[in-house]
Amino acid sequence: MRNPLEGAEIFQHYCASCHGVDGRGHGPASVALKHGAPDLTRISHRNGGTFPFRRVKDIIEGKESGPLAHGNREMPVWGPVFHEVESDMDFGEARLDAVTKTVDAMQQK
Repeated sequence: MRNPLEGAEIFQHYCASCHGVDGRGHGPASVALKHGAPDLTRISHRNGGTFPFRRVKDIIEGKESGPLAHGNREMPVWGPVFHEVESDMDFGEARLDAVTKTVDAMQQK
């Protein structure tokens, strides 16, 4: 990964294998999931037209359980990975914000 704080790169590196490069849930690894990967482009639609930024960030970090589609939490908890310390600095919040903003930008209008 060239820029570990760039949301699109984080998404491609950690999320696209299940959710697909477009976030629609058709990544190559999604076939191995018990319930498949959810379509991330419809989160706002499923929430009355508003993107629940904090909730999505908490699900990615593992602070809140994900949607039923994840069943027994098939989605990895990325919080510990994103909070790995580099150069004596914890960039975890910046990484989580960046990838959550990327998912927000994917929302169908």
